[in-house]
Amino acid sequence: MNWYVAKLVFRVISGNGDHNAQFDEQLRLINAGTEIEAYEKASNIGHANQDSFVNVQKQTVKWQFIDVAELNALSGLTDGTELYYNIHEAPDPDLYIAWAHHKSALLGAKN
Repeated sequence: MNWYVAKLVFRVISGNGDHNAQFDEQLRLINAGTEIEAYEKASNIGHANQDSFVNVQKQTVKWQFIDVAELNALSGLTDGTELYYNIHEAPDPDLYIAWAHHKSALLGAKN
C-alpha cells in the first residue's frame, strides 16, 4: 500500500448563493495500492462529506463536493515529510510575511 495526499475541493454555498464564491480546499491522507485506487477513494470521501446545515441567519449552508484537484504520492511517512506545497505570489511581500508571522503567533498562543 502507498500513501497519497489528495486535495479535495468543496464549494460553500450560503442561502441562494448571492455572495462571493467560497471554496474549501481539504488535504486528505489516502492509503491505496495504486494512484487510480487513491483517486477513487478520495473522490468517495469527497462525495461522502458533502453536507448542509442551517446557520444563525436561517440560511441553508451547503458544502458541495467539486472534485479531487490534486493527488500526490508520498515517498514515506517520517518526521518532517513534506505533505504538500503551494507557491504563493503576493503583490505585497511584507504584508504576506506579516500575515504568516501573525498566523504562527496564534499557533504559539495555543500552547
